[in-house]
Amino acid sequence: MAANDPLLTATPLLDFEAGPIAALIANRRWRDLPQTDRIGAIYDFVRNEIAFGYNRADDIPASDVLADGYGQCNTKGTLLMALLRGVGIRCRLHGFTIHKQLQRGVVPELVYPLVPQEIVHSWVEVEADESWLNLEGFILDEIFLRVLQQTFAKTESLCGYGVGTECLSAPQVNWKGDDTYIQKAGIVQDFGVFATPDAFYTDHAQEFGRVQGWLYRFVIRHWMNARVRALRSGKMIARIAATHSHGEKHDAT
Repeated sequence: MAANDPLLTATPLLDFEAGPIAALIANRRWRDLPQTDRIGAIYDFVRNEIAFGYNRADDIPASDVLADGYGQCNTKGTLLMALLRGVGIRCRLHGFTIHKQLQRGVVPELVYPLVPQEIVHSWVEVEADESWLNLEGFILDEIFLRVLQQTFAKTESLCGYGVGTECLSAPQVNWKGDDTYIQKAGIVQDFGVFATPDAFYTDHAQEFGRVQGWLYRFVIRHWMNARVRALRSGKMIARIAATHSHGEKHDAT
């Protein structure tokens, strides 16, 4: 039946039959778990063992995301979908755009004007107990999110640093058998549901000019990843907190 179910099949991006992903599923013994625990174990893996970061493109295979060891909403979502399908859990993609403000603080201020006003975004919808749940809270790993919570401890509303939430101190990110969110507050357009990320990116690839695309892939994303690592380590907390408290622009380094 799985071979005929479009929400369980493998695709070039959802390559759960690839050696590294198949080995991961077997080694973690996720198939042996009850359905709810199976979803939760895979969700927690993608959330915390795949760090928040920026890959070379949105439309890369799940096996490449696993090899990178980091990802953002779209790429971590592809890996999550591949792992879920690999253990027999039906899932699909819901596509959106988010306002570029959500990336402020991660994108250096010097290049922030080059960022498109709307950024392609997605979350994963998973079928559990005959209902569909929205999974978006896996984007930020726990360590990175905790640093933001400490840095912006005096506010509940944050739009930036990969976050779009009105409840920063306790966002709905932990798997409890229900919806999870971390960027929902920044959504602009809703593109609807797609059976696969392959179909979504065919219709809704991020629009970059040739120069912008080259700069992102070979320069800007590496700069962004360096900033994410600095944030995660706590090295930028003092500067960000001081800037935020004075109502000035985010740090431009």
